[in-house]
This record gives sequence, structure tokens and C-alpha cells, in this order.
Amino acid sequence: MSRGPWIDTPLSRITSKIGSGATPRGGKDSYRGDGISLIRSLNVYDFEFDRNNLAHINDAQADQLANVKVQRGDILLNITGASVARCCMVPEDVLPARVNQHVAIIRCDPDKADNRFVYYSINSPGYKHHLLTLAQGGATREALTKQTIEQFQVSLPPLPIQRRISSILAAYDELIENNTRRAAILEEMARRIYEEWFVRFRFPGHEGVRMVESELGLVPEGWAPCRLERVCSRMNSGNTPSRSNPDYWDGGTVAWYKTKELWDGYLFESEERITELAVAEKKSRVFEAGTILMAIYGSPTVGRLGITTGRCACNQAALGMLPDPTKVTFWMLYYTLLALRVEFNNKAQGAAQQNISKEKVAEMPFLLPAMETQRRFDEVVGPMQGMLRNLQERNRNLRTTRDILLPKLISGELSVENIEIAREAP
Repeated sequence: MSRGPWIDTPLSRITSKIGSGATPRGGKDSYRGDGISLIRSLNVYDFEFDRNNLAHINDAQADQLANVKVQRGDILLNITGASVARCCMVPEDVLPARVNQHVAIIRCDPDKADNRFVYYSINSPGYKHHLLTLAQGGATREALTKQTIEQFQVSLPPLPIQRRISSILAAYDELIENNTRRAAILEEMARRIYEEWFVRFRFPGHEGVRMVESELGLVPEGWAPCRLERVCSRMNSGNTPSRSNPDYWDGGTVAWYKTKELWDGYLFESEERITELAVAEKKSRVFEAGTILMAIYGSPTVGRLGITTGRCACNQAALGMLPDPTKVTFWMLYYTLLALRVEFNNKAQGAAQQNISKEKVAEMPFLLPAMETQRRFDEVVGPMQGMLRNLQERNRNLRTTRDILLPKLISGELSVENIEIAREAP
């Protein structure tokens, strides 16, 4: 395959649509439980679309946004605020859809450019850095104007090479998406089992257990109202070592998590690390593998969980919790915290951002099942979690490989002739 010339080309020359939408009158109060999807900046992440908090509007509202009707293969780009320049492809299952004023549609002309090649270009480190630099030139806040996007240049090889490169990278993303779907099914199964056993009281052998009065109403005999502080052997928030002291950060080897890294999954690698000196001088508490971290700042982030897989620390916006094995099993505590998330957010208070204190978490009441039932729950859910962890580890490795290949392929540094498309054993 001939490498051919690579030509710097503004997006305006290879697209049939660049534009953003608006928020329907009434804002979030006008959103519906179903209908046409309204894509907002909180749904758009680099390489991924987050379906949580996806808003929906009715047909009349959608008609008013007819000029920003999202189509299959469209690129979504955040154009304002802290998430500016985040970029993903629209997933087909959220169509039909519109975008609000914080998200731009980039629609490539298929005769001039491969949409996935342009998408991967925007997400490659060099182009992303350039976009962020352009966004920071805004007068009042980070923003990308329509004109800026139209004038943004990407280097394009001939179409066959664009398609070959995007196919190689897309193979990794398809595997990641497949693993993500499988993980979501496992997670949903585990949650349903928890609800069936501990919310509806249809646990194995429930027919032979007498119901008795309690302060929480009728509960199975042997179960008792409890508070989180009574079943945790450890409950501590993290700390942030002084940013002004480079000895606490430069060359750090201890993972240090922020709450934005908590996504109800396993924690394999942190964005930042602190040094052993910061640990030795007790500038941040250290947690061991198998600790549950929970976000306590910034509703609706409050209540998001992460399971540590190694020695680590976290910022003050998270609590680290360990179960007392004589009182509660690990998965019982984990799924109880998930089930209490709505209540955590309801109790979160604050003028600038809603937070919940460690004391309020500690005092949170819940129904503690008999230990035998807890252990049976762990025996059922534990293997599911083992598979889930394996899938998340696979995705981490796939993302790492894709991110190594991405800048080399997009720049033409790496020839596509000898690159194998990713395959993974089922």
C-alpha cells in the first residue's frame, strides 16, 4: 500500500456539518424519561460515550433542534467548559438524538475523509493538545467556536490509508466495547441478586425464616438494623500532599486517586502518584489492596466506588473503607454502599458543591443480614466479580496498546502494512 502524500486539511473542507444545538426551554425540568436523546457534555468522554444521565426530549422539542439531528457515524466534540475537546463517536443505540449548545457535531463527507480517521486524529495527543490550546484562548472561559473547529487542520493520507489506520484502531475499541457490555451484564446480574435477596427478602431458604418486628419494619429473624461505622474496621478519608513541595510528587511511586477516577470498578492505575516521602511524613493516608474507596464530594458523584488492587492513597474527597470480617462480608458491604447511594446524595449538603461528611456516612443506617446469608451472597457474587475484574484488566491493556499505536499511526510514523488488527480470545 503506497504511503502517498499526507496533506494538512481544514475540517471545513472535508465535512458536511459542523454545529452545536441548544437546551430546550425549561432546561432540565423539561426533560422526559424517554423520547429523543439530548446529548450533553457530560455524556461525551474521550473514546467513550457515557449513557448515565442521558436526557430525553419530546418530538416538539426535537423539531426545534432539527438542524442538529445526530446521524450514524457523527463525531461528538465538547466545545465549552472543563470538558472542552473531549471527543467520541455517537453510539447507534442512542439515536435518534440532538445535541445541546455544549456539544458540536462533526460530520465527515465520506468521499473526502474517513470519519473514524478524523475522530482518532482529534483524540491523538498532539491534536488534542492543540485543540486545548485553542480553547484556552477564549475571552471568558474555555471554548471552541464553530469557526475554530472549521479551521482546525488534520493531516490526511489518501482515503485507503485513512481507512486502514482507522480499522486497526477501531478493532481495539470494538473489543473494549464488547468487554464493557459483558462487564455491565455481570454487574447488573449481581445487583439484581442483591435486590432480590436483601430488598425483597427472597434469599435462599427465606420460606423457613420468620419475619419479626424491627425499627425498620418487618425483617427476617436474625437480621438487624445497623450503622456503617459498626461493620467497618477502617473508615478514613484521604489527603492531598502539598502541591508546592515537588518532593511529594516528582517521581512518585504510590498510586494517588481522585474521585473522578472512581467508576464502581477496580482501580488499577491512577492518573497521579505521590512519593514514599509523602507517605513517610503522613501527608496522605495509605490504603491496602481490597479497600473500598467512596466519593464523598460533589453530588451526584457522591457514592461512586472503587476497589483498590494495590497499595495506594486518595484525596480528601474520598473515604477508604474496610469491612470487619466478623460482622460483614466484603461484597455485602460493597453492594450495600451501592444501594445507599441515593441516600448519600440526598444527605449531601453544601453551597458550592454538595458533599457528605465521614460522620454522616458512619451513621448511615442499613439492615444487616445474618452472616450465613451474607456468606452465601459472596459465594454467588464473588465469581462474577472475578470475571468482571478480568474484563476490566483486559480493557486496560487494550487501551494501553491503542494509545501507544494512536500517535504513531495518525502521524504516519508507523507503516500500516505490517500491523495486525487486534484479536482477543473469547
